[in-house]
Amino acid sequence: MAAIVMKLNGTISTTVMNLPYSLPNKIRLSTLLVFILAFMSYISGENTYEDNAYEFLKREYSLSKPYQGLGSSSSSHWEFMGNTMIMPEHIRLTPDLQSRQGAVWSRIPCYLRDWELRLQFKIHGEGKKNLNGDGLAIWLTKERMQNGEVFGNTNFFTGLGVFVDTYPNDDKQHERTFPFISAMVGNGSVAYDHDRDGRPTDLGGCAAHVRNVEYDTFLLIRYMKNRLTVMTDIEGKQEWKDCLDIPGVRLPQGYYFGASSATGDLSDNHDVISFKLYELTVERSPEEEEDQQEIMVPSVDYRVDPNVLVEDEGRSIITTFFLFIVSVVVLVVVVVVILFLYNHYKENRRKRFY
Repeated sequence: MAAIVMKLNGTISTTVMNLPYSLPNKIRLSTLLVFILAFMSYISGENTYEDNAYEFLKREYSLSKPYQGLGSSSSSHWEFMGNTMIMPEHIRLTPDLQSRQGAVWSRIPCYLRDWELRLQFKIHGEGKKNLNGDGLAIWLTKERMQNGEVFGNTNFFTGLGVFVDTYPNDDKQHERTFPFISAMVGNGSVAYDHDRDGRPTDLGGCAAHVRNVEYDTFLLIRYMKNRLTVMTDIEGKQEWKDCLDIPGVRLPQGYYFGASSATGDLSDNHDVISFKLYELTVERSPEEEEDQQEIMVPSVDYRVDPNVLVEDEGRSIITTFFLFIVSVVVLVVVVVVILFLYNHYKENRRKRFY
C-alpha cells in the first residue's frame, strides 16, 4: 500500500509540474493530491469489524523473525529473562526440561485504548498426554520482569493474564479438557490459584488442542470498547473460532505486554513465533466518549465469584416472613372452611333423624 501511495504521489507531482503555468490549475490539482493521499493512508488500515474499526500494526510492541527488537541493550523494545533462548525461527521461553522459567517483556508501556494481539506459538515435547506442563501466559500488567509461580510470572499481578494451561492440577475438575485457555483480570490483591487451575478467578475459556500438532497455532486477544475477546486458530483451517467474550472489562493504560512460561516436574517446549499488536481505531458515539473515564484499577463489571454464596434476593427475611404470614392465613381459612362444612354436614344428618 505504501508503494502504491508513493507511486501515485510521484505521478501526480510530475503531472502538476508539466501543466501549463496556471495558478488555479495547480491549486486545484494540489488540493486533489492532498485528498487522494489522505484517502489512501486511511484505507491502508484494514477494516475487519462491523463497527468501523481499523487496525494498524504497532511494530514497537511486536515481535517477529529475526527478533531484532529483542535484547539486553537499552535501545531494544523487548527484553528477556530466565531460560529464554532466542533462535532463528522462534523464541523458546522454556525448553523441554524440568523446573525452567522464561519470559519476554516489552520495555514500552502501552497507551493504546483499543488493540488486538495475534500470537503465533507452538507447544511440543516428548511427554505423553497429561504428562507435560505447565503452559504459557500472555500478559498486559503493571508489573514486568518478575519471576513467579503463575506460568513464570509473579502472582497477585495487576492487569490481564491469558493462560494456555496444558496440565490439569485439580484432579476433581473433570468437566474441563486440557489444554485449556482462560483469562483473568487481577487488581494486585487477588491470587491466581495454580492448584485449582485458576478456576476461582477466571472469566471463562475453552479447550484447545494445541500441543504436538503439525500445523500452526494462533491466539487472538482483542480489547475494544471495554470488551475482552479471545479467539483461536488451532485447527489448520486459517479461521478464527470463539473462545471467550466478556463485556465490561476495564484495563488501565500504561501497562506492559509480555509472555512467560514455566515447567515443573513435567515439561514441554514453549515457543513464541510471532507477537503482533495492532492498534484499533474505533468510532465512538458522543455518549460513549462521555462514559469513557480514566481507569485506575483493573476490574470486570458484574463478575460473580463462584466461591461466594449469593443469597437469593427474592427470598430475603422480609419476603420469607411475608410468605409465612400468607401461608398461615391460607391454612386458617382452609381449616375454617373444613369445620364449617363438617358442622353443616352434621346439622343435615340431625335433621334427617327428626
